[in-house]
Formats: sequence, C-alpha cells, structure tokens
Amino acid sequence: MLRIIVLLPLLFALSNASVQDFCVANLKRAETPAGYPCIRPIHVKAKDFVFSGLGTPGNTTNIINAAVTPGFAAQFPGLNGQGLSTARLDLAPKGVIPMHTHPGASEVLFTLKPGQVMVFPQGLLHFQINAGKSAAAAFVTFSSASPGLQILDFALFANSLPTELVSATTFLDPTIVKKLKGVLGGTG
Repeated sequence: MLRIIVLLPLLFALSNASVQDFCVANLKRAETPAGYPCIRPIHVKAKDFVFSGLGTPGNTTNIINAAVTPGFAAQFPGLNGQGLSTARLDLAPKGVIPMHTHPGASEVLFTLKPGQVMVFPQGLLHFQINAGKSAAAAFVTFSSASPGLQILDFALFANSLPTELVSATTFLDPTIVKKLKGVLGGTG
C-alpha cells in the first residue's frame, strides 16, 4: 500500500493533465528551441488564438511563380507550444514549390481537389506544382512548430562544391550545373 501512495504523485507528475493548456507566445522575447516564452495568462486575449494571415494570397511574381505564407508561432502566437504550424501555398499557372523536405515534421496538404488531403511523411522529398491554367491555393498543416525546410535545389546548386562533384553525383552536364549554380548563387 505504501508503494501505491509513493507512486501516485509520480503518476500525476507524468500525466498530461498537469501540462499547461496553452502558452501564447511572447513575441517580445527570443524564440528558443522549445518555442517562445509564454505571456502571462492574465494578458491572453481571444485574438491570440485567431489568425487571418492565410486569407490573403501571396505574391507569386517571382522565379518560381509561387508564394508561401507561414502561420507559425511568430505570426500566430496561439500556436506556441501546441506542436503545430500551418501555411498557405499560392501557385500561379506553372508555379512550383521546388523539391524539398521537412526534416522536423509531417505535412498534410489540403485542396488537391475540394475535400481531398494528402500527407507527406516527415523527411519525404516532395514538391507542389500548378499544372492548371488558373491560380491555385492550398493550405498545409505541419506536425511540429518547427518543421524545418531543406530545398533540394539550394542544397545541390547554392553551394561552393566543385561543379565536377555536383555533376558526377547528379548525372547532370557540367554546363547545366554551372548555369544552375549561377541562378541560385552557388560557386565552384
């Protein structure tokens, strides 16, 4: 019986019920690997849990004809500590979100066709492209506040690795590698 009494406080300490329900981000303080520090609960407002930033299309007049509008804790303080983040993708016709991975999260993409969703498991190489004739928008949710982003094109061509090495490992002609390095800011 004494063992049960001694273990009972330990069970309560390990229970999620003892965890804070929310931690609205204090954006005046620096973000840490665990997220932002919390504002005092007395200062929390309903508006901290509402984010309208995904309602406006992003500017797609760029080299990829696409835009990503983040909804992370820095933009949406109520997400802090929830283990989630979100974003809006806007793609003009022929727009593309280049091949990339999210090493820290899985991604759920909404609106392939109305009502459809698609999941990209954590670390899976993927891309989005608008093959249609009109602008397209999609919304994503990540299973982490910090999903991370590794864009393959930048990893391959925006570096100082020798062109010959990149050419050998990608099977691309050295002329193409040099051109891509020039566009993306690489050297070598």
